[in-house]
Amino acid sequence: MRRLARVAAVLAVVAAMLGVPAAAYAATYNVRSYGATGDGSTDDTPAINAAITAANSAGGGTVQFPSGNYKSKHTIHLKSNVTLQLDAGSTIQGSSADTYDAPESNPNDSFQDYGHSHFHNAMIYGDRLTNVGITGSGTIDGAGNLITGNPGSGEADKILSLTRCDGLRLDGVTFRRGGHFAILTNNCNNITSDHLHIDTAGDRDGWNVISASNVTVTNADIAANDDALVFKSDYALGAKLPNGHVTVTDSHLSAQCCNALMFGSETCGDFTDYNFQRITITGADKSGLGMVSMDGANISDVHYRDITMTGVRSPIMQKIGTRKRCGNSPGVGHISNITYDNITATGAGPSFSPTIWGESGGNRISDVHFTNVHITVPGGNGTMDTGVPSNDPNNYNPNSIGTRPAYGWYVHNAHDITWTNSSVEFASGDGRPAVIANGAANLTFDGFTAERTASGPYDMGFQAVSGYCVKNSQNTAGGALRVNADSASSQNCSTSTGVDYQAENCTVFHGTVDADHSGFTGTGFVNGTNEVGAYVECAVTAAAAGSVPVTVRYANGTTTARPMSITVNGAAATSPTFAGTGNWDTWATTTFTANLNAGTNLIRLTSTTANGGPNLDRITVG
Repeated sequence: MRRLARVAAVLAVVAAMLGVPAAAYAATYNVRSYGATGDGSTDDTPAINAAITAANSAGGGTVQFPSGNYKSKHTIHLKSNVTLQLDAGSTIQGSSADTYDAPESNPNDSFQDYGHSHFHNAMIYGDRLTNVGITGSGTIDGAGNLITGNPGSGEADKILSLTRCDGLRLDGVTFRRGGHFAILTNNCNNITSDHLHIDTAGDRDGWNVISASNVTVTNADIAANDDALVFKSDYALGAKLPNGHVTVTDSHLSAQCCNALMFGSETCGDFTDYNFQRITITGADKSGLGMVSMDGANISDVHYRDITMTGVRSPIMQKIGTRKRCGNSPGVGHISNITYDNITATGAGPSFSPTIWGESGGNRISDVHFTNVHITVPGGNGTMDTGVPSNDPNNYNPNSIGTRPAYGWYVHNAHDITWTNSSVEFASGDGRPAVIANGAANLTFDGFTAERTASGPYDMGFQAVSGYCVKNSQNTAGGALRVNADSASSQNCSTSTGVDYQAENCTVFHGTVDADHSGFTGTGFVNGTNEVGAYVECAVTAAAAGSVPVTVRYANGTTTARPMSITVNGAAATSPTFAGTGNWDTWATTTFTANLNAGTNLIRLTSTTANGGPNLDRITVG
């Protein structure tokens, strides 16, 4: 044993003289040579730590675990320039002896929960290390002895706990039954991981990557009970630390109770430059793809591509909260420049609608783009009030927001959001609209498909939305989408001409042109008679055949909806309900998609009840 150490030390000196990295001559240190038995009952921790110390003292090396069961009744102390190599058939086992290192004191304990605040009480621990790794095809197993809550004296609540490290490699090994965390890394940078396996579905978290930069994870397989793979930035080390330049590809994640792929909830430092590609998620009782800024962080430049999700209760959720649980008086965070491409999700019940929830003013979520994003939710809800649901700004979970009034997308306090060639559907009938946006600006739905609700008043609702556009869109049966916008909303399809046709200039059957209510455009509005069959028919012109948005501006001063049927060139297009607008001086809009021929087209709006239709101001094509 001493001879091996001396040989390694000589090689390190020679390497230094020749200017060659010591790792090129790193020796292998077999734990059995240092007294480990691998019999599954003897405490092999002293031998393991002796081998690690020898490798470190020699300038670096590989600590080898041949096949066997190595009981670790005390904390293993990892050191710089040391790689633990677990051969096939080898297992490092946790212990119930309650003799692990005690948790260290932390003056920043109040800014995050206990498990995040203490690091020493782990099976394997290291601080301020460089160039360390755990590789091979063996297993590290807590064996049901690690604590999922706050540990008592001598108890450990995590397998691997590393802080302030630079250069970490995790390849091939399996982490099983990790307690609170299978892996907790805080301010560890330059991490690479390939074919990592984590099975802690009966315990809690898989891997918490906290305050990390330059991380590459490939071919991971993580099955957790709590969060599977989560990126956080807390205040446990007494500073707001940066995060970013992260890539995760070709991986499988599942989370029984919580989040599969998540940002937060601890979000002190900023996050930027994240890429997630070719990931399969099979279950998440909270978010499949979750992103929250609760403690002042700015999250930006995050990109999801080629991701399939099944069994997720909240397929996609973004939220800005105001918890501010971070040192140095944090403000409110931001979320911006996020893309989702080629995403397919099937929800599980009870479900939470896909949600974008920002804060008001300068803290609205912005610049988020969905392309080929197709979501199927369980459905099964009835109609409900379409007002803004309740929200707990200190809670990051999907249930912190009340039942969304849309079965599909609910958007609140956001701007510059686009959906391209995307869709929402339900497995069981639902009475809510597919989309509701509130307090937003510049929302574009291009090539959007939504399943129509049998009992819902419309398919897409815009409430105080400045600049919305629905174009080239339809329901799943190929019909026009029913769009409802309140008087505080405005349409803005930037690629269209937006030609106005005043109702008073169209053909009017059983109605009058009046001007006794304020707020109309043009010279007046059409007041149809109170009967079935009264109509307004406008001749509109299209330069080329195609689908275009058509917006109807109307007023209904009653509390009873005044439905009309709309035909385009004699073919049924849609049947909006034209709900009450509060009074006859308050105007609202509803938008649908019309398939127009090149040249002249006839759009007719016909009342379908004895109450007649609403007052019609104009229709806008494009």
